[in-house]
Amino acid sequence: MRRTKITKRCIDFSLSLVLLVLLLLPMCFLYLILALYFRGNPIYASIRAGIHGKPFVIYKFKTMQEIYDEDNCLLPDNERITKFGNIIRGLSLDELPQLLNVLKGNMSLIGPRPLTVEYIPLYSKAQRKRLDVKPGISGLAQVNGRNSITWNEKFRLDIQYVENQSLKLDIKILFLTVYKVLIHEGVKQDGFINSERFTGNNTR
Repeated sequence: MRRTKITKRCIDFSLSLVLLVLLLLPMCFLYLILALYFRGNPIYASIRAGIHGKPFVIYKFKTMQEIYDEDNCLLPDNERITKFGNIIRGLSLDELPQLLNVLKGNMSLIGPRPLTVEYIPLYSKAQRKRLDVKPGISGLAQVNGRNSITWNEKFRLDIQYVENQSLKLDIKILFLTVYKVLIHEGVKQDGFINSERFTGNNTR
């Protein structure tokens, strides 16, 4: 197991570094376009739960405007997403900055998607298993429905990954991820830009 973890980390580091070098110019171009579009920093930073629940900062390209209602509360995602942001999300380009997270070591290329720290107290004992590995840019749930499946199904797939993780499975998920992105499968849940908020067991 230790040898597998070391091998996986070496692959994560090497592949993320290569991808960052290859995608440097496109990412810089997208950064500049988004900076002009949003008239400011186009990088969205958020605190997420890493391995063993340890908090870390995740990076994404912005796809939504910060628009507040009269009570100074953010409007729903559906009302803040931009047309350009929809295109970026459809191509999963908003996730590219997470290659930096992989390079730093607080994420892996493949693993359960990192969720917010505030969800941890809502996990069942079985669901906490998803915290036994590093979160990933893509995972088993992302190539089996992504945002179009229920929370329970996502957790079931995350646990299945943790209990059966291997380099062979990672490679399979990696190739499936490329295919799913190309066909835009599961990008949105019906009626929602993102998945509905997780409120505990037996919910979406």
